[in-house]
Amino acid sequence: MRFNRHKFNAIRTERDGIKFGSKKEAKYYSDLKLRKSSGEVIFFLRQVPIDLPGNVKYRVDFVEFHADGTVHFIEVKGLDVPMGKLKRKQTEALYPITIEVV
Repeated sequence: MRFNRHKFNAIRTERDGIKFGSKKEAKYYSDLKLRKSSGEVIFFLRQVPIDLPGNVKYRVDFVEFHADGTVHFIEVKGLDVPMGKLKRKQTEALYPITIEVV
């Protein structure tokens, strides 16, 4: 199922009844489900809000909890714009996390 185009020409896509902002994010979700079924990932969360100063929220695309005890914060990007980089740097400065861009 297709939706209107995104401002960065990403094609909105639906998988398992979930609407994703891009085909790339939907594919990552599908791959993540496979990694979960294999036992590599115990569970994952989508669109996790993180509070920033000035009543701003940054939403990370996925938070993955791995079987080895590690937690990964994942941002799926086709085009990494300056505002996204700034919010990511702010988030990493305020919280003891690293956000991986794929």
